[in-house]
Amino acid sequence: MTREGVAAGTTRAIVAEAGMPLSLFHYCFGSRDELVGALIRRLGAAERAAVWAGITPGADLVAVLRSAADAYLHHLTASPGQEQVLFELNHYALRTPGMEHLAAEQMAMYLESARVVLDRIAELTGVSWTIPVDELARLVVTIADGVTTTWLADRDTAASRTALGRLLELVASYAGPTAV
Repeated sequence: MTREGVAAGTTRAIVAEAGMPLSLFHYCFGSRDELVGALIRRLGAAERAAVWAGITPGADLVAVLRSAADAYLHHLTASPGQEQVLFELNHYALRTPGMEHLAAEQMAMYLESARVVLDRIAELTGVSWTIPVDELARLVVTIADGVTTTWLADRDTAASRTALGRLLELVASYAGPTAV
């Protein structure tokens, strides 16, 4: 799917590439749709892990935000096929009756990841958010998705870094002193 897109990821193509019998696929997954759900969760977890690993403790708010954004951008530029598959899987789920919940699950996973990262950054830097962290997480995910799709289209890493920098400025503007 990373190389040829979601449509090319038929059950038969998957088992052929894996060098496994079709029966083994059906032992692991009840259907291709079940595989799609597992793939969304796995790729989303890899994205989350990349950002989490990039967080540099012991720095000020802007530096910590920058390290997280740089880690995400590095992940994106190193694994563009994975990010493209995530978008394709989201749209596939939205257009496939009975699978819409996977698209909602994917977005919920992104929002939860952003919320956890924002909470951790606040803890590391001694700030509190002046708006509800759920609202801030949604803002981050919304803009990061736009940066991602734009980068996938134009591969302009410098422009994407600049856009993420503006996002960081916006996020930092919602930081206040930690309540005592």
